[in-house]
Amino acid sequence: MTRTARRIRTARHARTTAALAAAIALLGACSGDGGAEETSSAPDASPSDTSSSSSETDAAPELTGDLTVFAAASLQGVFEELATTFEQEHPGVTVTFSFAASSALAEQVNSGAPADVLATASAATMEQAAAEVTDPATFASNTLVIVTPSDNPGAVTGLGDFANGDLTLAVCAVEVPCGAAAEAVFTAAGITPAIDTFAENVTATLNLASSGEVDASLVYATDARSAGDAVTTITFPEAAEAVNDNLIATLTAAPNPDAAQAWVDLVRSPEGSAVLEAAGFTLP
Repeated sequence: MTRTARRIRTARHARTTAALAAAIALLGACSGDGGAEETSSAPDASPSDTSSSSSETDAAPELTGDLTVFAAASLQGVFEELATTFEQEHPGVTVTFSFAASSALAEQVNSGAPADVLATASAATMEQAAAEVTDPATFASNTLVIVTPSDNPGAVTGLGDFANGDLTLAVCAVEVPCGAAAEAVFTAAGITPAIDTFAENVTATLNLASSGEVDASLVYATDARSAGDAVTTITFPEAAEAVNDNLIATLTAAPNPDAAQAWVDLVRSPEGSAVLEAAGFTLP
């Protein structure tokens, strides 16, 4: 072998060795990049954790405290049933009711009584408290029926009997919704009634008939249904002339506004509607 050939071979070997070294260096660099990518990918779990934490933070707070509901006397049975559901769903809340004539409740609200929700038996009585409530909404309606003691001692057959002075008769006071409705049906029927007692609310009016203190009363269909066999119920066509809407609203100054809105939502929910319908209310 000549020296020239040996030099050529040596040069080629040097170039090959350099190329291999470069390739090894490149592989090492790639491996380093991969490690950097793996290292940089670790913090990617952090946004997920942050999102989860943020989601938990944004979740609706657990309702607690007292919830005071002012409601028309005719709503007592339904609202007490719904209160059981509400307190099961929100164990941190205690529901307290004040059932009375809607006009009396509106006056109390206007006087600053501490309540969270107002539910009335007519649009007119809700309007009386318009300055103190937020977004009132109709959730049901009711009509009048005649009720007598179970054995109907006065032999009452229809609305015309309320003009009979020989009978003992009761209706709600005219300033409350059931009384205003009674006045409307008497006008529609062209009757001048011979009323003996104007009771403070529909519950009191019902009790006069179920106890036998009067021969007949005018009450809501829902109250008559709740009385069951304690009364005899008589419907009459003029009742369609005085349908009362039930409205509900949170109070602007509600001490527990979140619980107040949750109560309104329950009353207006499918579950609340089912309870109302079962009690004899008509849904909007």
